[in-house]
Amino acid sequence: PPPEPRADFGHAILGLLVLAPGCTTIQQIANLRNIDFDLDRVSNGFVAGVDLDQLMQSRRIGVADGARITASALRGEVPLRFTLFVGADNPSDNPVAQLIEMDWTLFMDGTETVSGVYNDVREIAPGTRTLLPIGIELDLVRFFGNNAGDIIDLVGDLAGDGSQPTILRLEAQPTVRTSLGPIRYPGTISIEFPVGDAAR
Repeated sequence: PPPEPRADFGHAILGLLVLAPGCTTIQQIANLRNIDFDLDRVSNGFVAGVDLDQLMQSRRIGVADGARITASALRGEVPLRFTLFVGADNPSDNPVAQLIEMDWTLFMDGTETVSGVYNDVREIAPGTRTLLPIGIELDLVRFFGNNAGDIIDLVGDLAGDGSQPTILRLEAQPTVRTSLGPIRYPGTISIEFPVGDAAR
């Protein structure tokens, strides 16, 4: 996928000079800016009890799995859960970044769904790639309606059985540990990941 957009840090850094004085603290925030975040992969997925990983491997929804998802939609609830792995690449000339938490909101095909907080403390060493596993759980009916055909189309796109990929977008705001305590990233990171046949 194309390079991910970064937040505009100009005014945010100036604000931090007032809110968190000290060259060391400002440098720690600036160093976090140099880390490239992306969505690495989707794994450990289940939709209405159907193994999403297997659907993604076969790139099709079988009759039995389709019937199970349809029956779940007709009951008014299609639970979807998966692990979204966020990759963090720290340049070799950048210091260690101490990420202590990250607020996030998930969008699917432009629709805002669930939000949460990743709160596993991670040190992202220079010249390394660190994966941040984020557990996602949502009800597709809540956000996309209970039309069984539409739900099957959406799951098909996720599995690669549709005409287009499902676009996952994560709006995230990390918090970094500094000498003055935790400070939130000055801006929101927006990263996208296409899931489905066109993404392969």
